Order: sequence, then C-alpha cells, then structure tokens
Amino acid sequence: MKKVDVRTNAPGLDEHFRRGASRREVISMLMAAGMSTAAAGAVTMSADTAYAQTPRRGGRIKVATNQSSTADTLDPAKPNTPNDSARHTMFYNGLVRFDSTLTPQLELAEEITPSDRATIWHIKLRQDVRFHDGSSLTAADVVYSLQRHKDPAVGSLGRSLAEPMQEISATGPREVRVRLSGPNADLPAVLGMSNFSIIKAGTTDFRSANGTGPYKCQEFQPGGRSIALRNDEYFKRGKPYLDEIELFGIPDESARVNALLSGDVHFIGAVGARTAQRIASAPNLALFETRGGGYLSFGIRLDQEPGSNPDFVLAVKHLLDREQIRRAVYRNYAVIANDQPIDPTNRFYDPSLPQRPFDLEKARFHLQRSGFANQTLPIVVSPAAGGSEEVAQFLQQAAARIGLNFNLQRVPADGYWSNHWMKHPLGFGRINPKPSADVLFSLGFKSDSPFNESGWRNERFDQLLLEARAETDTDRRREMYGEMQRLVHRGSGVCIPAFVTILDAHVSNLKGLSPIPIGGMMGYNFADSIWLDQ
Repeated sequence: MKKVDVRTNAPGLDEHFRRGASRREVISMLMAAGMSTAAAGAVTMSADTAYAQTPRRGGRIKVATNQSSTADTLDPAKPNTPNDSARHTMFYNGLVRFDSTLTPQLELAEEITPSDRATIWHIKLRQDVRFHDGSSLTAADVVYSLQRHKDPAVGSLGRSLAEPMQEISATGPREVRVRLSGPNADLPAVLGMSNFSIIKAGTTDFRSANGTGPYKCQEFQPGGRSIALRNDEYFKRGKPYLDEIELFGIPDESARVNALLSGDVHFIGAVGARTAQRIASAPNLALFETRGGGYLSFGIRLDQEPGSNPDFVLAVKHLLDREQIRRAVYRNYAVIANDQPIDPTNRFYDPSLPQRPFDLEKARFHLQRSGFANQTLPIVVSPAAGGSEEVAQFLQQAAARIGLNFNLQRVPADGYWSNHWMKHPLGFGRINPKPSADVLFSLGFKSDSPFNESGWRNERFDQLLLEARAETDTDRRREMYGEMQRLVHRGSGVCIPAFVTILDAHVSNLKGLSPIPIGGMMGYNFADSIWLDQ
C-alpha cells in the first residue's frame, strides 16, 4: 500500500481538514481508496494532530486590552496605553526584537556589530522589506526614525535613551552607523523597545500607519477601535496567519472577562490573580502567563530615619514572608524574589545568591540593635501600587510579633506617583518589566538616578554599571551583573518580595502565544505569531 506522509499529505489530507471535513468523512474517503478501517483511523488521527500543531492561515479575532484613550496614537515614539503598544507592533517593526530571555534578535536589521568598545555601532538592513505603501526600507528611514527621538518637539518617551546617540548617519543605501557618547553594549536592547520602531522617512502624519509590520492599518479611532488587515507582502515568509485583528480597550476587568466568557472577544489582557480561577475553570478558555521582572517594591529611604540605620533595614527584610505574599496576595501567580531586581527569566540572573529567609529571630536581633523597637512608624499604601496594602498588612502582623508597630496610612491612587512615591520614609512602588539589566539598574539603583527609590548610593555599583555597559563579552558582563545583584541585595533599601506574573486570557483555540517578559500579550507583540485552530 502506498505510504501516506501526514505532513506533505499525498492524498491531500491537510486540504480536507482545512476545508472543514470531519474526521469521519476523511476516514470514509481513505477506506474508499482501499485502506482498512484501523489504518484509516490511525492515519487520520495522526494527520489531524500534525495539522493542529501547524499554524493555519485565516480567521478574524477581537482583542481587548485594559486601557484606551482619546490620546491613543499611531506614533510609535510615544505610546500612551497598552492599545498603542499592541498597535505599534502590528503595523511596525524594530531593528531587533526580544526573545523569551530578553536577548535581542535581528528583525529589520541583518547585522548589528559594535566597534570602538561598543561606542560605534554598524547596522546593515535586510533587503527584502517593504513599507505598506510598497516602498523599500532604506537607511534613510532608519536614520529618520532614530533621529526624531532626540527632537523635544516630538515628545518621544525614548528621548533619554536616544540622547547618547550623538551621530546617526547612513553609510550606504542599507547601512547605518550610530556613534554613542559613551560605550553601551546594550544598544540592541534599546533598539528592541517598541518606541524605536522604524517608520518611513519624513512621516509626520499619524492618522494612519505606513509601516513594515505584519498587518496594515485599515481603521484607527483614538479611544475606540482599530482594524488591522494581514500584510500579504510581509518579509517573514508565511506570516502573519490571521486575516484581521480588531483591537480596542475595556478598562473594567469584570466587563473584559465577561466579554471573553461570552465569546464577544478572543483575547484579553491584564487578568487579575483573583479572577484567574474563573478563567481556568472555563472549558473553552485558557490563561496565558508571562513571568518577568515586574514587581511591587517596598522602599525604605536610606537618607532619613529609620532607614538610615542599616540594622533597621535588615530587620524589615527578614520580616517579609515571601512565600505567604506569593500565595495570599498573588494566588501563586508570582515568583519569590530576593531584594534585587533581576528576575529568573533574565539571562543575567544570578541563581547563586542565597535566598533571604523570613526569620523573626534575625529580625528581632537587628531591630534591637537599631534602637527602633517598640516604636510606631507609618507606612504609606495606595491602590496605585496594587497589592501594597495586603503586603503592608502582612508586614504589620509580623512586626508586631517582635515589638515594632507599623501604622498603615492609606492615600488615593490619584496623584500617588507625583505626590507620594519616594517622598516618605516607608512606602511602595510598582516597577514594570524593563528590557535589560542595564536599564533596570540605571533607573532604579544608580546613585544619581531620579528613580532611585531608597536613595541608595554605592560607588562600586556605579563603577560596575559603567564597566558592564562597555563590556561586549557576555560571560564577563554576567559576572559584573552578578556582583551588582549582590550589592543591591546587601545594601539597598528596596525590598522586593516577589516578581509578579502577568496574566492574560484567550479562547483555547488561539495558538502561537509564548511569553516575552517585557510585558503581557507577548510584550504586546502577539500579532506576529498567533493563529486560530479553526
């Protein structure tokens, strides 16, 4: 009997499945061709399984994020909401993209090579890329796209990251040179941020989008919906898979989840841990988990009492029952952290750093040495820093067991980040995932950073930060970042009990999702990969 290849399907099995034929119908067809019932059943099951695992083209989905605004924009330089971030990755591409470990991978760039100790970068572009208007991608487009971030009038959110790019010039039709003010081995990570997506040279009108991305913009309504149609001339062969994506925001979580449960939408972002079980128990739905570097921080200011006393800081760090926080606050949708900001998904994470335990006796010892025993101290909490009140209550209960009284001061979410964050001796922050260890450390722990939550200053750390930025050898950088994690763990006033898992949800026949820990929904880059198993 003629052998049937279930992947190439000489008898055309995949075509029959694609056209909607049932398994029974295909078995009957094979039996009519002379195959036994048992053999036909085995071949059909194998073919159906293989086909189900292969991305299929076609289909239309609706996607709801948790925010939208009348200030929504198609300008990738200044996204306002998750809707913007998702749209920008539908319609545009960057020179590089992030993988599951936040390692930059080539996208529009064919080569990116450093010279002069990572001060000069040479970029060679792919030659098979076209904008949606049919024009070819050139070096001029890249120069324009990067240069405009430095213009204050543009209002780019990536301006501070673009400022070190002292010279951006075309050295050929498809070649660009970027000269930095100082070494930065992490420039590819900067270029992988969606802000730095490439637009056509001279673009100033963003009522629609003319990008190189997997979908073309058919409709865009700020604060409303957008319609994305498949780009049949996309440079990634075979992609994208869907015919159309409709995107909009549903700010209320309950309404967003109900829309998914009722089948009105196919994919939603930002599901709370308390809602997760409702999704998980639905037979036609699935949770999509992204473990990454986002966290709730408890900041102890080291430049004022009581944080200026190192023993007080150590006492508090040993009062954090991280397992209890992971279980009760985040319903197990979190990974225990260790008072330093590099999470286990990061390629520079140091697993050798001993985990700081919940230890009442050590906390009592350091509290007695600090001189703050039997005192009452305020902790500022707010809904703006989600989970802060729950974590503070656990801290309050543990502290009471060793003779320390914490008084919770609740403030509203409105104005929290400008009026309260980093302005009290004890308070909470909420840190979103960042694209690299350098960005995390630079923003949150460098001595002169305006976002240094605990006011920590360490000359050795600052020196290592600059050295690691200039080091192109990955193993050597890993050693440097390992030492930096130990310095932060030991000396900073930032307590990090857990890395919070990002939860999204989707219909179970939506396939192709894989976590990219820069954010939810594959770092908002889902459009390039998802497909429907119809």
